[in-house]
Amino acid sequence: MAIREIRIEGDECLRKVCRSVEKFDERLHTLLDDMAETMYEGNGVGLAAPQVGVLRRVVVIDCGDQLYELINPVIIAQAGEIDDAEGCLSSPGEYGMVKRPEKVAVKALDRNGNEYILEGEGLMARAICHECDHLDGRLYKDLVSRMLHQDADGNWV
Repeated sequence: MAIREIRIEGDECLRKVCRSVEKFDERLHTLLDDMAETMYEGNGVGLAAPQVGVLRRVVVIDCGDQLYELINPVIIAQAGEIDDAEGCLSSPGEYGMVKRPEKVAVKALDRNGNEYILEGEGLMARAICHECDHLDGRLYKDLVSRMLHQDADGNWV
């Protein structure tokens, strides 16, 4: 496994639509392993392949309970709405308020090509939406209602 360079906002790779994964091979497994290690190193809860310069529909997410690998993910259901703070490893040190569904269900493939459905709510739902947006060249700042700033006490307001 290796830590890959995270592309920062302004990199054209982050604005491109990713291609579907068709080969479930060792190269994909290496990408997934590297993405997970890179995400953990950056203290993130999710990472999409274009954030490491790979234009494939691949996402890793870990909101604290376990690592999820989503290949060719498609959001199939959503409910509710929450306006909450959001950040991104590709926009370090910046946060903004974004409306996202409270609950989502996503259909995806695992590293071996097996289909499964993952349901998430709260932070997991937010992470799924955020990372799937990356696969279509969208950044959270495209949806932000207002950016947050730190006050004199270090609180985000």
